[in-house]
Amino acid sequence: MSQTFTPGVIPPAQQSSPAWWFAFAGSKLLVNLEGHPDLLPKLVSLTEIGLVPVRSQFLGTLNETPCYAAELPKDAILPQGMGLRGLRDLYGTLDDDLFALSGRAIQIVEWDRTHQFCGHCATPTTQLPHERAKRCPNCGLVNYPRLSPAVIVLVSRGDEILLARAPRFPPGMYSILAGFVEPGESLEETVVREVREEVGIEIEDIRYFGSQPWPFPNSLMIGFTATYARGEIVIEPQELTDAAWFHKHHLPPIPPKLSIARKLIDWFVAL
Repeated sequence: MSQTFTPGVIPPAQQSSPAWWFAFAGSKLLVNLEGHPDLLPKLVSLTEIGLVPVRSQFLGTLNETPCYAAELPKDAILPQGMGLRGLRDLYGTLDDDLFALSGRAIQIVEWDRTHQFCGHCATPTTQLPHERAKRCPNCGLVNYPRLSPAVIVLVSRGDEILLARAPRFPPGMYSILAGFVEPGESLEETVVREVREEVGIEIEDIRYFGSQPWPFPNSLMIGFTATYARGEIVIEPQELTDAAWFHKHHLPPIPPKLSIARKLIDWFVAL
C-alpha cells in the first residue's frame, strides 16, 4: 500500500468524521457513479444516504481515516447516483489501496454473515471485543475469518513456460498452474503434487516468488517458480482442457495484471 493502513477491531467511541464505507450487497460493492470525486462512499454513517446495514465491522484506519465493512440488505434501495459493481470490474478503476481494502472487507463481511451461529452447537455467537473472532458462549468454539491457502507456480524449461487452460477460463486464455493446499502438506509438497496431478511432469528447483490476497472468495495465493525436470505432458481432463510449452515471447492470451499469475509471467518474460 502507498498509504498507511492500520488494522483495527475496536471502532472509534464516536464516529464523527467521514469514514470509508465498503458496503456490499452480495458480492458487489456499493460505489458512486460518474461525476462524483470519490468512487467509494465517504460518510460518517450509511444512514446519511438512506441505507441501514444488516451488520458492519470496523476494519481499521487508512491514513487515519476510519474504514468500515458493511453488509447491505438484499432488497436495499440504492440512492440515486450510486450502483453495485463486482471487485474484478473495479480493478484499475478503484485506487490500489482502496481496492486492497475492498478485498479485505468482502472477506470479513462474508465471515461475519456466515458465523452468526456456532457450527458445533448452533448457539448464536458473540463477537470478541479485542480480536477479529466470534465465540460460542455455550461450547466455547472460536472462529476466525477463513483463509484458504493455495499455491501457484510458474514452471519453466529454458525460454519456455508451461501454460494450461481450465474449462472456466475465458476463450483462448491460458495461465500457470495453481491448487489448494491439503491438510498435512507443506507448500512445496503442494507445488509438486499439483503439477504432477494436472500435467504429469516432475519439477525441481522450487523457489518462493511472492504472495497475494485473493478475495474470490477467500484465498491467499502463494507464488513459486520451478524448473522442468522430466516427463511428458499428460493433462488431467477433469481439471484442464489443454496444457503446452510456450516460448516467453510468443504467449497466448494470459491473465490480466490484477493477478499474481500475471506478475509471475511478466517477471519471467522480462528475464
